[in-house]
Amino acid sequence: MAARIPVIGLTGGIGTGKSTVTQILAKLGAAVIEADKVGHEVYLPDMPPWREIVQAFGAAVLNADRTINRQALGKVVFADPEALRTLNRIVHPRMFDRMGEMIAQLRGRGGMKAIVVEAAVLIEANWTPLVDYVWVVVASEAAVIERLAKQRNLSAEQVRVRLAAQLSNDERLRYAHVVIANDASLADVRAAVQRAWDQLGSTGTGRS
Repeated sequence: MAARIPVIGLTGGIGTGKSTVTQILAKLGAAVIEADKVGHEVYLPDMPPWREIVQAFGAAVLNADRTINRQALGKVVFADPEALRTLNRIVHPRMFDRMGEMIAQLRGRGGMKAIVVEAAVLIEANWTPLVDYVWVVVASEAAVIERLAKQRNLSAEQVRVRLAAQLSNDERLRYAHVVIANDASLADVRAAVQRAWDQLGSTGTGRS
């Protein structure tokens, strides 16, 4: 019987470089499930989550073509913690179920050494039961501020506000089997990912 393909849950705060690590893992042969893309599926018009969102937040969060205006919805939920909880109660369980289906399909297909679920809210959304190992990407505040200034034209203060609103690194690290530090060069990050990847195959633990 073929060995069960392990699932890595890849997470980390804003600006830590999760996408970079995901790209490295894909090149190493991992199949990748991006939670953001799965999220887009559950927002499709006339799907049950879409109906619940419109019922909860009104037609003001719709575009002219009846798709969800995620920017408008974001303004509502990020200004109101209870509204955000309502949205998460609608969306997160559907995403959990869909990602579970995708994992099962990939395992049935085979041909990859691991499956990666890249999800910024892996822990907060209670999606950890989907994965075998949690890999956390971390970076210093200075590195995050520098990256987001370039990528999103955010000020240091704007970055700090976003960091304060997220799960702390200390909390994420409680779940971590592997920690990838993304403060140094791309070569260093690649080397760190390669070491963790090799250990995943040789020990079956994925710990680093």
